[in-house]
Amino acid sequence: MSNEDRPFRILGVQQIAVGAPDKAKLRHFWIDLMGLEPHGTFRSERENVDEDIVTVGHGAAQVELDLMQPIDADKKPRVHDPALNHIGLWVDDLRAAVEWLGARGVRFTPGGIRRGAAGHDVCFIHPRGSDDAPIGAEGVLVELVQAPAELVRALTPP
Repeated sequence: MSNEDRPFRILGVQQIAVGAPDKAKLRHFWIDLMGLEPHGTFRSERENVDEDIVTVGHGAAQVELDLMQPIDADKKPRVHDPALNHIGLWVDDLRAAVEWLGARGVRFTPGGIRRGAAGHDVCFIHPRGSDDAPIGAEGVLVELVQAPAELVRALTPP
């Protein structure tokens, strides 16, 4: 399949989300030992997550690392299991990507396109396919993140 047929482009990695039963150990490793910069927090009962957002890199190359723990370890989603929870990818046209991928049998998680923790519109590709949508991301939760216009410009080849 040629890239001209696809109405969107993946621009780069936006985030990597890791989870643990207690994010204090994640903070110690990623902030105290590795030196990543704290950037913000996010808490959602609906998504069963209490997370700290740290960053690495600068400008268009900045990547977010989400350090997540469940609000309730017995409820779903289980943001700490597996420990590598999901990867987020910058996309230049989220709505076109969701429409195009969905028409080709890609399964998305419930919730559709919505505002994510960092303030960008997001949508998640399910780790596994289903009878109705047989294509999943082969065991990995993938977050598609609408890139802001300045990032699209910065990462678009001339």
